[in-house]
Amino acid sequence: MASTADGSDQAANGDGDAVSAQAYVHALTPIMAAVTGQIDGPIQQAADLFTESLRNNGVIQAFGSGHSEALAMEIAGRAGGLIATNRIALRDLVLLGGESPELLRGGELERDPSYSRKLYDLSAAQPGDVFVIASNSGVNGSIVELATVVKEKGHPLIAITSLQHTSGVDSRHPSGKKLIDFADVVLDNHAPYGDSVLDLPDGGKVCAVSSITAALIAQMLVAEVLRRLTEAGEKPPVYLSANIPGGDDHNHALEAQYVGRIRRTA
Repeated sequence: MASTADGSDQAANGDGDAVSAQAYVHALTPIMAAVTGQIDGPIQQAADLFTESLRNNGVIQAFGSGHSEALAMEIAGRAGGLIATNRIALRDLVLLGGESPELLRGGELERDPSYSRKLYDLSAAQPGDVFVIASNSGVNGSIVELATVVKEKGHPLIAITSLQHTSGVDSRHPSGKKLIDFADVVLDNHAPYGDSVLDLPDGGKVCAVSSITAALIAQMLVAEVLRRLTEAGEKPPVYLSANIPGGDDHNHALEAQYVGRIRRTA
């Protein structure tokens, strides 16, 4: 690690090593600030949609393919989060839909729009449910097709995407449309084009940010929903950690209210 004359690490100021923990944090800090800058706008709009759905016995349906599945895991079925949440995953086609495991080999499934309607059917969505779909690029076939179906069925849709990236690439869906074309609310994860933020000495970029910023967005949304519910005197149904005494009993009792509507698969 190079240091300046006053002994400070240059990378911590963004002027030293091209790739280091300090350089990554330095690059990430303004991005996180930009994400939190949405608190008074689209975060509130999305939280309104979540809260309205929950009050009407709805479920929050969360989907992301590839690394964006981390957003769905952050929304659905985790300690400190909301009970009425369901994680949709491409592997549902095999686990629940009878498709061959061969379908999951390789990375092409997320680009294929032909299975998204079946994926929607497997979600057991009801009219009052709200969908949140995460995709850094917002252009892959499965993402755009699911968004198409969601809006055909009349659900509110929240998109979490990189506006910089999606504006710089063409759609891979036959319609030519992108995730943002269907969304009622768009939340920008502020990832740069290509997602990664640090330059390698010989070219290329590394160290992505979209999973971190999507997790931040997810937790801000949960916090805003819980604020609305608690300020209204309502007791929000939330998960305790399964790794504390009584956690399983607490969680299972609340999950029983949504039998057949929420799944907790590995």
